[in-house]
Amino acid sequence: MSTTVEVVAVLFLATFIRSALGFGEALVAVPLLALTLPVQVAAPLAVLVSITVAVVVVIQDWRNIHIRSAGWLVLSTLFGIPLGLLLLKTVPESIVKAILGVFIIAFALYSLAGRKPELHSNRFAPLFGFVAGILGGAYGMNGPPLVVYGVLRRWSPAQFRATLQGYFLVASIVGMLGYALTGLWTRTVSGYFLLSLPLAFIGIFLGHAAHRRLSGPGFLLCVHIGLALIGVILLAQALRA
Repeated sequence: MSTTVEVVAVLFLATFIRSALGFGEALVAVPLLALTLPVQVAAPLAVLVSITVAVVVVIQDWRNIHIRSAGWLVLSTLFGIPLGLLLLKTVPESIVKAILGVFIIAFALYSLAGRKPELHSNRFAPLFGFVAGILGGAYGMNGPPLVVYGVLRRWSPAQFRATLQGYFLVASIVGMLGYALTGLWTRTVSGYFLLSLPLAFIGIFLGHAAHRRLSGPGFLLCVHIGLALIGVILLAQALRA
């Protein structure tokens, strides 16, 4: 019973963060779930919840999805995944996480200092999607390159949240199919998912309400702080390895 309560509480927090900002739940959900569940259960459970959040947000805000950007990001991610699987076998995870953590922290601090580089077109979307595919295939960390891309494109808060969810919906469905084919989508995963749904939906809608209260500058501040925290978590994981 205590395990179920902990799982439901973690997924509530994760869905709130994902709904409010559009990213960040994976680095909250999986590590915390892994404290009480096997990783083989925690990872597919987090992906199922990710699909749920993405479906709700896409239905709510589909008009705000930057379709062309999402398409390029998804397509290039598919090409990056095989390289990510190769990276997983050949390069120590701690090295990749340390490099990624330093880059993310530097970018967040650079942006918080008032320097705001900008991309004016989708020309570099395939590059960011490819890197997201590499990191996703290796470590399940698609998010950081996509968040950086959204910041550089100066998407509005609504575009940022909706476009990332359009991407994550496709990526998560593909990931869940992989779990199903490898036998990791089990009754235990489905059971915890169904138990978490009521509070997960509450987290989604509370996150949506918080998102609507964030102005453009306030939203960007939260995104940059969130990126910095992700970078710190990745560095900490690399140093512990």
